Amino acid sequence: MTRAEFADAINKSETGQALNLYCDEERIRRWEAGEVLWPSTEHRKALKEVTQLDPQELGFLPRYAQDRNQLVSAGPVSASPLETEHEIFGTMELARLFDGGDIGAGTLDALDEATDLLCRAYPKTPSAILKTRIKKRLKHVIDLLGGRINIDQHRRLLVVAGWMMALLGCVHYDMQEPEEAEAARRVAQQIAKEAEQPDLLAWTYEMVAWFALVEDRYEDVIEAAQAGLDIKGSGSVAVQLHLQEAKGYARLADARETNRALKEASTVLGKLPPPEHPDNHFVFDHSKWMHYAATIYTWLGDDRKAEEHALEVISDHLRPDGSTRAPMRTAEARLSLATISAREGDLEGAVTWGKSAFDFDTKPMADLVSRGKDLDRLLRSRFDGHPLVNEFYDYLTSIQAGK
Repeated sequence: MTRAEFADAINKSETGQALNLYCDEERIRRWEAGEVLWPSTEHRKALKEVTQLDPQELGFLPRYAQDRNQLVSAGPVSASPLETEHEIFGTMELARLFDGGDIGAGTLDALDEATDLLCRAYPKTPSAILKTRIKKRLKHVIDLLGGRINIDQHRRLLVVAGWMMALLGCVHYDMQEPEEAEAARRVAQQIAKEAEQPDLLAWTYEMVAWFALVEDRYEDVIEAAQAGLDIKGSGSVAVQLHLQEAKGYARLADARETNRALKEASTVLGKLPPPEHPDNHFVFDHSKWMHYAATIYTWLGDDRKAEEHALEVISDHLRPDGSTRAPMRTAEARLSLATISAREGDLEGAVTWGKSAFDFDTKPMADLVSRGKDLDRLLRSRFDGHPLVNEFYDYLTSIQAGK
């Protein structure tokens, strides 16, 4: 049975039809890959009807067993990527001094690792702190580029600088500094061309798509995503570009093209192995899929699929103590649920979900604030003049002001 056939069997099961369940090939792939340890109650019931097996017999792990397994396997708390990067950089510089200031393979390898760690620090490090660290490292790399180096060393240093510039552009945009973000992106793009790095070059087009999405330039989103895919049609960047394309089409209410882009993203993702470091900003973590799908279906107006995906995002990242492993994904899922509540006429639920999206101690994200503005406009169009609408507007304004 293919994934498509299995998904169809789930949808046509007694429970699937009674509850109007939605299951697709991507959900089946996530089950097979072990990305979902314990499906929802409804899906477990449908699975048993289709396979005649209990979920545990299919390899799924109940939540109580997950918690026990986490406790057993827990080891010492590791240092954050930013702390590790600092240690590596200091050790690298000390070694270089002992070598008389020469740049050896060890120095270049350490710079590659330091760059990877900075990219991994991006999701959880305050933007201002990360910006300062990246600029400091970039200055060091630029100084090395101005020294006596051979052609291969020059190319490798350029690649390091290119990824750092791309990351810096993302941080600038998070801090609502669009001019600086675009300047950094352009430098990264030029470096990618000079160093012949298609992966980096494609990511610079993904940044164009992201910027355009936040700025409500949806045709530009699609154009930039397709330009990036012309450069690199495989790997993490291709998944991300297809999803940006899907977002652009969803904003334009083009369901056919949205679903086509989603399917293409799923096809590319299905060929990728689980990443070694899923926290790297330029690596597509398989668990991001549900997060993106929830947003896309919300924009497309498919509230049933959007709600199902959003609730699954929140559930999948929930810790036993009630906190979340992925604050930004959970925040965006809550905004999706706020939007759905507003469409259903539940103003109180919409405001509660909307405000809770900004509860987390995480850096401000341009796209999160943008979605908050979307919700504010929706509330005003549906419930203009209601005190709760004004309450949410005041709350969102205070968030933007950094209060």
